[in-house]
Amino acid sequence: MEVHMWDAELTPRFKKWINGLKNRQSRFRILAKIQEIRIEETLVGDWKPVGDGVYELRFPFGPGYRVYFAMFENKLIVLLAGGDKTTQARDIRAAKQLLRQRKEHRDED
Repeated sequence: MEVHMWDAELTPRFKKWINGLKNRQSRFRILAKIQEIRIEETLVGDWKPVGDGVYELRFPFGPGYRVYFAMFENKLIVLLAGGDKTTQARDIRAAKQLLRQRKEHRDED
């Protein structure tokens, strides 16, 4: 039996954020949800579009964690940034900027 799953690409900003979470259980729960999305190959959980191709995945624990991501060709999830409710507006702006930069870089290739 062949197992398929979506690929994931993590930006340096996302890696820094997730690795900087002091609560290991929260980090595990966030990464487990991302893994579930990859395995199921569909968006599960509390998510919504926030504009310009960026989506927000919300977590109902801690300070209201958020993960910002984009999808490409329905098989690659790019984890752009993370934060919580208090940094939401800034994180959305940063995620949109990271996505624009990624698209511009890919267009140059």
